[in-house]
Formats: sequence, structure tokens, C-alpha cells
Amino acid sequence: MGNNRIKTKRLMVVFLLSWLTVSLAFGTETVPVKPSKKDKCPVCGMFVYKYPDWIAEIVFNDGSVFFFDGAKDFFKFYYNLNKYHPHKTHADIAAKYVTEYYNLKLIKADDAFFVVGSDVYGPMGKELIPFGFEADAEEFMKDHKGKRVLNFKNIKPALID
Repeated sequence: MGNNRIKTKRLMVVFLLSWLTVSLAFGTETVPVKPSKKDKCPVCGMFVYKYPDWIAEIVFNDGSVFFFDGAKDFFKFYYNLNKYHPHKTHADIAAKYVTEYYNLKLIKADDAFFVVGSDVYGPMGKELIPFGFEADAEEFMKDHKGKRVLNFKNIKPALID
């Protein structure tokens, strides 16, 4: 009977440690950060707090955050990481966010749909316009003379240049 109690206690400890590990892994999701008045876009040097409707950001695993005054500069930084921050790699990125055009909330850039070539301009002129839903992006594209809708993985450096 003593061996069964020991085995049961060991199993409970293993179960609890496993549960705790999984809980911690899922409970530490990175959340967007609000820029301060001192935060500048590393691509163009503009103060991003002046353009809250266009903010994008990249959060790194070490907690550092880079803010951008629009999705276009966000992508310039992302695709030229070595130029803007030579000590970081894409593997160091914990999260990427862009501001959704209609509800003005930060959404995960990986899940966003971007309208390219519309008649809507951002702080730096021609801009990629982010949406949380493809249907919203398609409707916006029709209403604002956009050229196409692309998801994150289909935005390539040549498009940004």
C-alpha cells in the first residue's frame, strides 16, 4: 500500500508540473504596448504618438518594442532588420501588431489583410491599410480604388520599396 501512495504522489507532482508548464506557456501572450511621446519610428524618425490611428509595433522576446507610424515603415523595418537593428533576428520577435483601419485597435500583423494602392494616405503618404477581416479589406479596396488585398506572408520587400 505504501508503494501505491508514493506512485500516486509522484504522478500528481508530474501532472501538476506539466499543467503549470503548459499554463505558463499559454498565459504569457505578448500584448501591444502604447508608445510614449518620446518614441520615434526607427525608419523615418517621426514621433509615432502623433499618429495613433496608424501605429504599428514589433515586440521582441527581451521586452524591447519598436513603434512605427504606419504599416509601410513597419514592413521596411521587418524586412531590413539587420539594417535597423543588427543584433536582432526574426526569431527574436515575440509579436507584431498593426492598427486595424476601421476599429483603430491593434491586431496581430500575421492575421491582418492589407489593402495596397488605395487613395487613402497615411502619415508617410501611400500606405498599406490593415484590416482584421478579408471582407472588410475587399470592401475598402472597392471603395478606395485599391489595387489588391494581401495577407502578411504575401507582402514582399519589393512591394514596400
